[in-house]
Amino acid sequence: MSSSTDFVKRKSIDVYFKKYFGILLLILLTVIFWFIFKVISPHNFGTPGRLLSYFQSSLIYAVGGCGLYFIVAMGLWDFSIGANLVLSSILACYFSQHYGYLGLILAPIVSGTLIGLLNGIVYINFHIPSMIVTVGLSLIYESLSVFATQGQEQILGPNYRAFGTYPYNVILAICAFVFVSLVIKYTKMGTYMYAIGSNEYLAKNMGVDVNKFKVLSYILCGFLVGIMSILNISYGTSMTAASGMSSMSMNFTPLMGTFFGMSFRKYGTPVIAIIIGEFIISLIFNGFVAIGAPTTIQNVVTGIALLLIVTITTKPVRGIVVK
Repeated sequence: MSSSTDFVKRKSIDVYFKKYFGILLLILLTVIFWFIFKVISPHNFGTPGRLLSYFQSSLIYAVGGCGLYFIVAMGLWDFSIGANLVLSSILACYFSQHYGYLGLILAPIVSGTLIGLLNGIVYINFHIPSMIVTVGLSLIYESLSVFATQGQEQILGPNYRAFGTYPYNVILAICAFVFVSLVIKYTKMGTYMYAIGSNEYLAKNMGVDVNKFKVLSYILCGFLVGIMSILNISYGTSMTAASGMSSMSMNFTPLMGTFFGMSFRKYGTPVIAIIIGEFIISLIFNGFVAIGAPTTIQNVVTGIALLLIVTITTKPVRGIVVK
């Protein structure tokens, strides 16, 4: 009896140690990147005020990264995030002019959710790889944004920009993070998401309705992109329609945060990993801006840093096939 109690205690200690080890490792990475750029550019980088600005901008991408997490954890992709963001932000501007904050909040959330639902339905019924489906649909969403604006830049009214500043942007982002954490930890969606991502055929044989939960993952992703749109248009205050797949570049910053979540999910803190990961990405971007580095160099070093972080935090398994 005593030995079993000791075993349970050691198991609990191990779980807590792993959880906080992941968080401490992320904080350590944050400090390292901050220190490097602070030494190189002491006057233009890393002051408390600038750090708060970096954090607020990173929250926007962290919300989108949480949405993508539902997709990537199942082994799927969604490359329509950028087009969804553009269209939902444009609708937020339009409806805020007629319905105030009600239009600013509801329009992008409804738009983002419906786009997620459409992505899921097309993916399931057409039996096409998710990457191809979402790239194709992003062209349609971009065309809708051009049609809706007639090429005119959409500007959010100055009376409806509260979610672009502290503390309202932080409050809205925290609501999104809490929602995602609850779904992952306490719902069938969270459980089946990992089961489908680990072994889809086994999950189906165990009675999991795989198609239903895949569609649900796209809906949740679209819902969170809708919230991301509120934060994005409130922070940036304007949005121009996208065309020719120009929205594709908007996919990658949220996706990088999702990679952090995937890498650190073994510590049981994917949402925290996404938040801190996006902050690290924001630190790197702003660090290069502070030292005046060209954009191409910024992208190269950021990509290398991301690969190194994912490689360091992912334990290789002998004999496993890396897809």
